[in-house]
Amino acid sequence: MTFSLKILYLCKTVSMISLHEAIRTLREIRSPLKVQRYAKTDMNMQQKIQNYIEKHELLTPNAKVIVGVSGGADSVVLLHVLSSLGYDCVIAHCNFHLRMDESDRDEAFVLNLSNELKVPYYHIDFETTKYAETHHISIEMAARDLRYAWFYELLDKHDAQAIAVAHHADDSIETLLMNLVRGTGLRGLTGIAPRNEKVVRPLLWCTRSEIEIYCIEHFLEHVEDSTNAKIDYQRNKFRNIVLPLLEEINPSVRQTLYDSLPRFQGNLAIYEQAIEKIRQDIVHKEAEFVKLNINLLKKQVHLPTVMYELLHSYGFGIATIQQITEQLDGESGKLFYSDTHRLLKDREYLVVSKIEFKPRTDYWISDKDTEITVPFQLKLNKLQVKSDFLVSKEKNRIHIDIDKLSFPLKLRRWQEGDTFFPFGMNKRKKISDFFINNKLSILEKEQSWLLLSGDDIVWIVGQRLDNRFRVTELTREVIELIII
Repeated sequence: MTFSLKILYLCKTVSMISLHEAIRTLREIRSPLKVQRYAKTDMNMQQKIQNYIEKHELLTPNAKVIVGVSGGADSVVLLHVLSSLGYDCVIAHCNFHLRMDESDRDEAFVLNLSNELKVPYYHIDFETTKYAETHHISIEMAARDLRYAWFYELLDKHDAQAIAVAHHADDSIETLLMNLVRGTGLRGLTGIAPRNEKVVRPLLWCTRSEIEIYCIEHFLEHVEDSTNAKIDYQRNKFRNIVLPLLEEINPSVRQTLYDSLPRFQGNLAIYEQAIEKIRQDIVHKEAEFVKLNINLLKKQVHLPTVMYELLHSYGFGIATIQQITEQLDGESGKLFYSDTHRLLKDREYLVVSKIEFKPRTDYWISDKDTEITVPFQLKLNKLQVKSDFLVSKEKNRIHIDIDKLSFPLKLRRWQEGDTFFPFGMNKRKKISDFFINNKLSILEKEQSWLLLSGDDIVWIVGQRLDNRFRVTELTREVIELIII
């Protein structure tokens, strides 16, 4: 940086002039040098950004990228760098109509910028305040939801590879502090990720100071958001009050936090690897529910943390997970609910299933069917009984005397009051008692299907055949049912 640039940046940093004013001054004093706008390149910073993009596999050279451009210094630098590096950019600008004339000024500025850089430009107008009120969310959250929903529409329209946004290192440490203050686990200490699905952040390693210097060196004009200086928004309080106060205690606190982020990210990687190993040992997925081994859970070093990691993805909050943890040695049958799932504390397992509101439906099987796929996959084979025929003893594969059946057969869920004659017995038994004797959980009971011939129960599917339909020495033909 030249001496004059250093003087101007120093003036800016001590608030003698704004960054915007510094750049305007530079544009006036540089005219005798005949420097063409945007001609100067800072290969050092641009190369660092390119290295960061390659390291985190954020972008590939030959595909379009949607670039969110507000008109502020951060997004202008992002667009300038990506364009200079040869990426095929498409500008996306949102007018949230939150700052009166400023919002329209920003829109006009970004349109003019797109013309100068010859980059395709798209913009959209949002009634942000109305959206926030309708959905009962903050203005910040409303703007975020609207912005990213539209960005993804552009992504699909242009078959673009990613959406690039201008978050930088200062944003990341602000996020760290915000998460820490409102309560967080290890994930909340890792700042902002370089990628979140299709959203990428190529400037994440840059500090705000480096971005400002880049603006000055490249004479990049931009617009300044007057609300950035206010403390109405939570992030602005951390940016304008909390961090300056911390700098009074430790002048290098920003660098300290920058340096801490990679360590926290490394700690998280090790932590997640350990949690995944625990998950593999404890969690067993079955067709319609998930089971967690209670004995193995109780052996974990820090049970509350393990319980949270294994259950929060099913929508259970911290308070509910604490209640579940306290019930591990309690009686069976206790149920816990989230908005999407329920958990049953059974004898040996915690059983989690999705809450589904489905009407009771009956399914029919004709004597011509060889396979059905709903409510589950079942193959049907007709077999002749010969001298070497062996009757299946498997739960998921049974043989039924076909002459004892009346087609069409019916599949339905079990109901209170259902009875049958269990295989090997000549006495009627309630299916509910059969479930209790065989220690089926509430969820397993609810997921049970019955096969009926007329009004008679033939088979508790996957559990027990009715004795009246068994194969005997008089049987000449059977139907074989196999659950896939």
